[in-house]
Amino acid sequence: MNFSNIQKSKNFTQMKYKILIATLSTVLFGCTNNNDQSDAYGNFETETTIVAAESSGKIIQKNVEKGQKIEAGFIAVITDTVQPFLKLKQIEAQKAAVVSKRASVAAQIAVFEEQKRNLQINEKRISQMLSDGAATQKQLDDITGQINVANRQIESTKTQFSSISKELEVVETQKEATGDLLRRCTVKSPASGTILETYAELGELATPGKPLFKMANLDELTLKVYVSGAQLSNIKIGQEVSVWVDKNETDNQSFPGKITWISSEAEFTPKIIQTKEERVKLVYAVKVAVKNNGTLKIGMPGEISWQ
Repeated sequence: MNFSNIQKSKNFTQMKYKILIATLSTVLFGCTNNNDQSDAYGNFETETTIVAAESSGKIIQKNVEKGQKIEAGFIAVITDTVQPFLKLKQIEAQKAAVVSKRASVAAQIAVFEEQKRNLQINEKRISQMLSDGAATQKQLDDITGQINVANRQIESTKTQFSSISKELEVVETQKEATGDLLRRCTVKSPASGTILETYAELGELATPGKPLFKMANLDELTLKVYVSGAQLSNIKIGQEVSVWVDKNETDNQSFPGKITWISSEAEFTPKIIQTKEERVKLVYAVKVAVKNNGTLKIGMPGEISWQ
């Protein structure tokens, strides 16, 4: 073998060595994850809200579907409004009748007041005539008696206003109650969030308390993890931590998180932990708030690291 061939063989050996080193580097460093760095494990959860019907009636409009994101105050479901609407019209008619009755009483009082004024004019005239000797005392006494009767009629009629006012209060209360029933036929979203489940369909009969849909705010999820007593000294409420979730089969994805709650009592590790040895240990529950960009899902496993 000449010198040129020896040199080529040496170069080829060096190249294979470099390729081997690069491959090992990729395996050892390119596929690294945080398994050795994680301090606690758990699953993501969130507070859910189940919205129920508040009145009886057929569902005539349904505006929500599973996975839909809605804002607070969004009209989600409308139930049949015919009965409360008709009841409200009836109450309005009753109110008009009561108001008319009050107007009639006021008119009667006006008549009595006019009669009284005329009697008072006659009283002055007769009193003057009596001074001149042109009238008798009996005539004056008669006219005075008529004025007294008119006063009693006016006072008696005015007492009807109190009864009418009470009647009007009852009608107003009925109107408010029926108006509230009418408003309850429209079910609005109590907060912004995403529809997780729907429990009723268009045309079904709704009853008070019947669940219509379940929703939750998925913009921020809570990772509930469990730590040992020895780890408690390393964490505190408000502390920033790193949250890890699976990105693919080999890599993890990191999110910033903040500890919002630490249990004050120890408990046995939940049964979701696989091994019996782990389940019999006493641990403390910890909740970590994590902003969600759409990657995180309820029930997804996660890990945290505070180092």
